[in-house]
Amino acid sequence: MAETGTSNLLKRVAVALIGIPVIVWLTWMGGVFFFSLILLLALLASYEFYRLLSVRAFPPALPWFLFFSLVLQLNFFVQVTEPWLLFLVILMVFLVMELFRTAGSRIVNIGSSMTALLYVNTAFGSLMLIRNFEPTGFSYVLLLFVCIWSADIMAYFGGSRLGGKFFKQKFFERLSPHKTWEGFFAGCAGSVLGSAVVAYFDSALHTVFALFSGLFIGLLSPLGDLIESMFKRDAEVKDSSSLIPGHGGILDRFDTVMFISPLLYLYLFFARSLSGL
Repeated sequence: MAETGTSNLLKRVAVALIGIPVIVWLTWMGGVFFFSLILLLALLASYEFYRLLSVRAFPPALPWFLFFSLVLQLNFFVQVTEPWLLFLVILMVFLVMELFRTAGSRIVNIGSSMTALLYVNTAFGSLMLIRNFEPTGFSYVLLLFVCIWSADIMAYFGGSRLGGKFFKQKFFERLSPHKTWEGFFAGCAGSVLGSAVVAYFDSALHTVFALFSGLFIGLLSPLGDLIESMFKRDAEVKDSSSLIPGHGGILDRFDTVMFISPLLYLYLFFARSLSGL
């Protein structure tokens, strides 16, 4: 029997009421607590991405895939070497592996596997690096989460209540036929509002910096969802998995976080270097 919109919304709310406090607490604790969260998310996302790319390609065996993700996330945590060196080693391993494999296209196998590992682990690794920006790392990660959550909520209700009333053309119908421009602008407003709330209660954040970050996140956050939709459409699936009731999988729920976190890390890295934030 088809699930009603109300039933799905109630599931989403129930998961949020449980998951958000846990995520915020682990982020606040930092260290091995936050690393455990990031590692779990990265491994689950790697598994889901592996299933997606397996529709079109023949990646290496799943244990290899998860092992490489584990190594990459451990290195982001303890910072033994530069991440690009590990990605280079993994690429060399994939190239040698393909010499002894006969299934599928070598270019597609290697290219899709590297894309999956790069995207997933760079995204969650960036969150770890942002959290390590002491003494304000927690504030930055919290700002990121709150802006994205606020944008999602406002975009959902703005799109469902106002969608099509001001703009007849869809936001990006080819990949996401239900997204509307009304939802996009509502999401931007929600992100800025979320950043204002965080800045008000967190004195560690500059208000102008927080508001600019909120606008930055609000404007770019739909791209994360569209990119994940692109991958799912290519694999001809609706959700990356059914792990999270009402939300789908890790890739479905954290698609925006995955796209925004590397951009925010770069923004913070250069902003701190130039102005000492």
